[in-house]
Amino acid sequence: MLSVAGALKKLLKEFTAVTPEVVPLLQSRNRVLAEELRAPFDLPLFTNSSMDGFAVLSEDVKKAGADHPIELSVIADIPAGSIAQKGIANGQAMRIMTGAVIPLGCDAVVPIEDTNFNEQNFIGGFPWPIRINKPVNPGAFLRVQGQDVHAGEVVLRAGTFLRPQEVGFLGMLGFEEVPVYRPPKVAILSTGDELVRIGSALDSGKIYDANSVMLASQIVECGGEYLDLGIAKDNQDEIYQRLEGAFSEQVDLIVSSAGVSVGAFDLVRQVIEEHGSISFWRVNMRPGKPLAFGEYRGIPFIGLPGNPVSAFVGFEVFVRPAIEKMSGLKNSSRQAQKVRLTEEIQSDGRESYLRAIVFQKEDGLYAKLTGHQGSGNLRSLVQSNAFLIVPSEVKSLPIGAEVSAWITGANHQADFNE
Repeated sequence: MLSVAGALKKLLKEFTAVTPEVVPLLQSRNRVLAEELRAPFDLPLFTNSSMDGFAVLSEDVKKAGADHPIELSVIADIPAGSIAQKGIANGQAMRIMTGAVIPLGCDAVVPIEDTNFNEQNFIGGFPWPIRINKPVNPGAFLRVQGQDVHAGEVVLRAGTFLRPQEVGFLGMLGFEEVPVYRPPKVAILSTGDELVRIGSALDSGKIYDANSVMLASQIVECGGEYLDLGIAKDNQDEIYQRLEGAFSEQVDLIVSSAGVSVGAFDLVRQVIEEHGSISFWRVNMRPGKPLAFGEYRGIPFIGLPGNPVSAFVGFEVFVRPAIEKMSGLKNSSRQAQKVRLTEEIQSDGRESYLRAIVFQKEDGLYAKLTGHQGSGNLRSLVQSNAFLIVPSEVKSLPIGAEVSAWITGANHQADFNE
């Protein structure tokens, strides 16, 4: 059997980024940038006030204090979005709003709270006096043109994952459209005579096909689109027809659940080998040892086990990195953290991914298992917020041992505090 690291390295060598496309800015969220982007202009675009206050010459107020305020004549208002028609001279000030353009002559802004603005009534037009109670240095409360970004500067590099903050940043720079990688299209095939569609009647010996909806959700979560090939019975011709559907749609990846082990009715692997090839089909991991990788008529194929937890783990370990690489990401989104065990753990020597609850204490992160680790126990996966990763050849870990963990996110209805 291949190690997890060896299998993943072999698998990822066969994937490259899909073709890019240009989309409206608002549709670029959670996509990956396909080209570097340069600033079309400076940010800020012009020197402006960072506070509501008064535009002044700093030398006029350098001796201002609470017990000896400096009085200036206010000669104009500068709302955001407008430009003062004249500059200021010594002894003068202009009331200015946050974001408004600084007038000529001004080298600082005095915040309103450092004046007597709220203590007096202003009747009539300009000029009217304002008392400054605190000095300011040159440049105080000014956002200088270009202090954040200079025109022509690379602001985002290819391979950047676009979160809401990146989308907002590009909006500030006026990008209406963005070049991103398209979502990889992944076909899902469920196999087995025992499976029926959710919503159908359950006859004796039948179970609902939960894997297809679970895998579809995982695909969407990591940036892909899915094509549901439906349920194939344990029949080679039917499996072939379903796989041909994926080929006709020219998907980027085929993912199956069940049918890749050594059982008498595990026929998916046989059909794949007849029309493509299998690179490997067993990995030294728990759960999910019977995991196959190959290609069907040139389309990469990953065969996951049928047990739902095994399918989920196999997806997270192998399918997610493949989709993320096709999406243009340079590194996997799954980053391990170190946690300490609050209970002893037993393993069988395979690299194990154990469902657990990770919680915070004053001195760090701790973890405990969510009940028994059977590969059919999907409820324990729902109750978890992490996978503990026990290395291969390790068969037991004591209380207090430090292990790596993938934090998968908490169910908002659950309480993960100890």
